Amino acid sequence: MNSLLLISRSPIPDSILPKTFPTHIRNVSDPSFQGNQPSSVSLSKILLSNKLGLHCVRIERSETLRRDQILHIRNQLAEDKIDFLVINSLLPKSKESLFVFDMDSTVIKEEVIDELARKHGVYEEVAGVTKKAMEGGMGFDEALRLRVAHLAGLSIQSFKEVYDVLHLNDGMETVFQFVPSNGCKLGILSGGFSPVLELFSKQYPVDFFRANGLEEKNGVFTGQIHGEIINREKKEFYLKQYASELSIPIERVVAVGDGANDALMLNAAGIGIGIHAKQGLKDTITNWIEFTDLSALVFLLENSF
Repeated sequence: MNSLLLISRSPIPDSILPKTFPTHIRNVSDPSFQGNQPSSVSLSKILLSNKLGLHCVRIERSETLRRDQILHIRNQLAEDKIDFLVINSLLPKSKESLFVFDMDSTVIKEEVIDELARKHGVYEEVAGVTKKAMEGGMGFDEALRLRVAHLAGLSIQSFKEVYDVLHLNDGMETVFQFVPSNGCKLGILSGGFSPVLELFSKQYPVDFFRANGLEEKNGVFTGQIHGEIINREKKEFYLKQYASELSIPIERVVAVGDGANDALMLNAAGIGIGIHAKQGLKDTITNWIEFTDLSALVFLLENSF
């Protein structure tokens, strides 16, 4: 049974369902349902939930929507600023699930490397490499090495100074509350830097993280990466590895990210969600959140209804 989730900051009008869906949806739990309906009617169970300042309509139906149908419905709902997610199976309340996040522009609002570059006076140089990479001029690994090279001479203390001015993305504070309170695990797989995640994991309930290490000598960074690069392939690899180590089936793994570097991770997870996703990611996934925020993830839990 598929769950279609309509999520909004405002109450969702009853008129939305017949206006949006190609075949009329009739609620089987409606007392007026008589049983003998035309074959064009899709019999569905409809549930409502209000949590964390958000409103959700959950439609359970057996029919599977194609990706082009999902995109069409999402475009229609966008006119009313309603997010639309299609989930094969919500997370059961009696079993442990795993939430895995990208870091920069997902868990936090900022891109840490940009903040470090500003502090070091090399923002334009780093931004130039980023632009070239986004235009397809180089791969992630090469671009990361070039950008990190511009950070040579930066003091270790700079990470703490930058960390102190970072901001959680909207809704992430509530995620840090409801994920552990529902017996779920939370991890971060980041293309950013370990010094930030080390500080972050001491402040927030993060069960594990992976990020890029930076080589340092005498309290300053050399401009070299220490160890493996956490690229899109590594994110997918570690998502599967941590799920296996925690004995959590992949269908109970939620992955959340914003960029093309997160695509493999999101598609490997049972539930992959883009958050204010860049177009390069949208082209490869089915579900993303555009109008609400990360607190909408609460509706992935079965006991939210």
